[in-house]
Amino acid sequence: MKKPSRQIRDEIAKLQEQLKQAETREAERIGRIALRAGIGEIEIEEGALLSAFEEVAGRFRKGGSRPAEAATAVPPGAFSGVAEQG
Repeated sequence: MKKPSRQIRDEIAKLQEQLKQAETREAERIGRIALRAGIGEIEIEEGALLSAFEEVAGRFRKGGSRPAEAATAVPPGAFSGVAEQG
C-alpha cells in the first residue's frame, strides 16, 4: 500500500529535524576540538581554514579520492606558524 503524501511530508519533516540536530552536535564537537587545538586564537581566512580541514578530512576518510598515505602530514602546532592578520 502506498503512503499518502501527507504522511511522507511528515516523515520528511521529522528526518529534516533529526538531520539538523545531528549537524548541530557534529558542529559543536568539531568546534570544541578546534578550540582546544588553538584554532580560535588564529586570524586566518575562512577559505584557508576550510582547505586545511579538507586536507585533514582526506587523511581520515576511507575510500576517498586521496589515500591516507598520499596525504601530507600536518605536524602538531602547524597552525601556530600561520601569519596572523589584523
